[in-house]
Amino acid sequence: MNWILLSVISAVLLGVYDASKKWSVRDNAVPVVLLISVVIGAALYLPLIVWSHLAPHSVPLRSFAVAPLSWDRHALIMAKSVLVGASWTFAFSALKHLPLSIAAPIRATSPFWTILIAIVFFQERPSPLQWFGMAIVLFGFWQFTLVGRREGIRFASDRAVFLMVAATLLGACSSIYDKWLLQYAGFAPVTMQAWFTVYLVPVMMPLAFRWYRQEREHIPFRWRWSIAVISPLLITADWFYFVALSDPQAMISIVSVLRRCSVVIALVFGARALSEANFRAKAVCVAVILVGVLLLTWHG
Repeated sequence: MNWILLSVISAVLLGVYDASKKWSVRDNAVPVVLLISVVIGAALYLPLIVWSHLAPHSVPLRSFAVAPLSWDRHALIMAKSVLVGASWTFAFSALKHLPLSIAAPIRATSPFWTILIAIVFFQERPSPLQWFGMAIVLFGFWQFTLVGRREGIRFASDRAVFLMVAATLLGACSSIYDKWLLQYAGFAPVTMQAWFTVYLVPVMMPLAFRWYRQEREHIPFRWRWSIAVISPLLITADWFYFVALSDPQAMISIVSVLRRCSVVIALVFGARALSEANFRAKAVCVAVILVGVLLLTWHG
């Protein structure tokens, strides 16, 4: 399957994932939501890890077999888990206080930073048409910041905005690290995803423990079924993403831009389910983004 199509499928799943995150953290204890979601993800992968260890040749599809790793290679995946865990903590905390239709576009500026890093460290050279497409997408993201001002969100002083920006920068670094792990370190997508998901559990435990000791009285946890689907949605979206990125022809700068077009689903969910304001202005921004994506896909 074409790596651009795989990236688009990943984007759709990520949009639903963003919606489930927003619904889960509304007036809720963020550390517990994070811990439960990663525990569910680890529970989904542990049987596959055990199966691959005990009877690797019996796994029906070779692409689903989790390969054995040395301790130094486990350490590489642990580093990814710490990086992503920090990014998620910032992002979930920001999402609790920001409208989804604002938070998602901020998060979507990740391609700008990813492109810069990819050009500097991987010598990627997008074609002129791809540069034009990326410029259009990034212009659409910038327009979202102007819409945010109408809702009283001052990007220069809002703490939640700072948290989302920090999450975005860490996410850009994670995208670059993903490419290095898949294309240079030689990790199979399912192996990286399985162990990364498992190692997220200990990464998330300290904040959940801190919540239990200090905050559970004034920030109670509320169970919602949307919490249960966070990890399955992300695992599926990431699987398509990792497979796309493992293609030698894949360009991280393009894959990252396509993935961030999940903002379309976030916009619709925010307007319809959460009654967030300025739908038309945000829809224009999304239309600009889609034009850029069309140019990227057409070239691919």
